[in-house]
Amino acid sequence: MKLVMKENGLRTELEYGVLDISGNEEYGFRPFQLMVASIAGCSGSVFRKILEKQRTEIDDMQITAEVERNPEEANRIEKITLNFKVQGKNLDPAKLQKNLEISRKNCSMVRSVEGSIQIEEKIETIELSN
Repeated sequence: MKLVMKENGLRTELEYGVLDISGNEEYGFRPFQLMVASIAGCSGSVFRKILEKQRTEIDDMQITAEVERNPEEANRIEKITLNFKVQGKNLDPAKLQKNLEISRKNCSMVRSVEGSIQIEEKIETIELSN
């Protein structure tokens, strides 16, 4: 990955498109947003793959991330809570929780920050009528 300096941040061109990075949200994504999105995106993708392999059908999944930062330590990320909201029919909450734990072990982004950032995952199931 090659990053090029621009007036208000950095830019990289990737296969999917251009990514602008800046400490100012008016000019690009803030680095902490990219970190949180990487962790949530990886976790969600791995979780979804596990569900697909087990033929667990879901209708929708949303992930929200709550971030705790430490202003005393350069505003470092201390904790990220990932809240998974899964909608579907005939969902088994215990099985979904177990699959979420398996996804944690297989998510490279979560594993990369172990020992540095506390990652917590919560799951909420919404049962849709048949």
